[in-house]
Amino acid sequence: MSSRKKYTVLLALVLAGEIIFFLPFVMARVFRPTILAAFEISNLELGSYFSIYGIVAMGSYFFGGPLADRFPARNLIAVALWLTALGGIALSTIPSRLGVSMIYGYWGFTTVFLFWSALIRATREWGGSGFQGRAFGLLEGGRGITAALIATLTLLIFSYLMPHAVGDVSDQQRVESFRWVILATSGITISTGIFVWFAIPPTMTNLEKREEVTSVYNVLRIAKIPEVWLQAIIIVSAYVGYKTTDDISLYAENVLSFNEVDAAAMGAGAIWLRPVFAIMAGFIADRYGGTRTIVLCFILILIGGLLVATGVVGTSWVHFVLLLPIMVAGVFGLRGIYFAVMQSASVPVVATGIAVGIMSVIGYTPDVFMSPLMGYLLDKSPGITGHQTVFWVSVVFALTGLVSSFTLHFRSIKNS
Repeated sequence: MSSRKKYTVLLALVLAGEIIFFLPFVMARVFRPTILAAFEISNLELGSYFSIYGIVAMGSYFFGGPLADRFPARNLIAVALWLTALGGIALSTIPSRLGVSMIYGYWGFTTVFLFWSALIRATREWGGSGFQGRAFGLLEGGRGITAALIATLTLLIFSYLMPHAVGDVSDQQRVESFRWVILATSGITISTGIFVWFAIPPTMTNLEKREEVTSVYNVLRIAKIPEVWLQAIIIVSAYVGYKTTDDISLYAENVLSFNEVDAAAMGAGAIWLRPVFAIMAGFIADRYGGTRTIVLCFILILIGGLLVATGVVGTSWVHFVLLLPIMVAGVFGLRGIYFAVMQSASVPVVATGIAVGIMSVIGYTPDVFMSPLMGYLLDKSPGITGHQTVFWVSVVFALTGLVSSFTLHFRSIKNS
């Protein structure tokens, strides 16, 4: 494969890897106050939709893993994008609470069963031996740039359609403005699926290897590797930190007294930091070791979480803006490399889909519990107290991840 073709494939993986999750997740991170108002729901209700997504995703992770070891990544990824966009078009009709919950359950299938393990396997194969940190760092960093661009674009559309006097906006104006944001995102998702179809070659794994690797014996064999479970715990802990970033725009509005547009801009600003720290973590991981870099990232999350949870930041927007890079450096750094240490866990490349499925079933359980937990804590304790409690949760999981990453580090040294 030529160098140009190789980076075209990476671009396709990057775009697909982020745009497919914009409708279910990133919109809520940037436009959380608007979503609550447009659909007339509470934080807890929004969290319950994410929980429905997560429950469907759990089964999809497990069964989608072997699927990724059997079929071409191009086919799985492209179809997943198109199906996800259909959910966005349905959401643009501003359905009832039941309709929204069904759409989130549908997204739990379309964004995971066909998509997730195929994306991770394709990225691991793209990186080859010795460049896993760089491959996954570039994937996550590129996804961060994509998220920031799309978030900024949708924010511009939203702010253009909203009246200049944001505080006087009617419910109808808010709904119509947000409807166009959803439709624009759905159109981008469809276009990305078309690009993926032409950019990624339709390669197939050898039939004999596909039948061998997806057998029950091989699933059990991969499940017996202790490092796979340590990696799953690391992903759980990191993902809780990532879900906590959903609170940034709401913290800006509730605690720092930002208006709707400025609060969304704060959320979009955090997303712009994602590519910087993800790519940086990938290069550091290849230079100094993936597990060492993971340890450092968890320490950064601990520092940021403690400063917010203990009230050191408080209602000072200056302190919060200065702290933001520390918090997201750990979160986005981890997202860039926590799949890059599969080589240390002795996971065969041909069984990548199975391993990713097992890790993800455990690792992404925060999709089930974290959003409703955040909603409950924020609704129960309005104001700064609820937000501080949310960050205490991230502190507890960061400590868990730190212990697990130290353990994985020393086991990988012993194994080597």
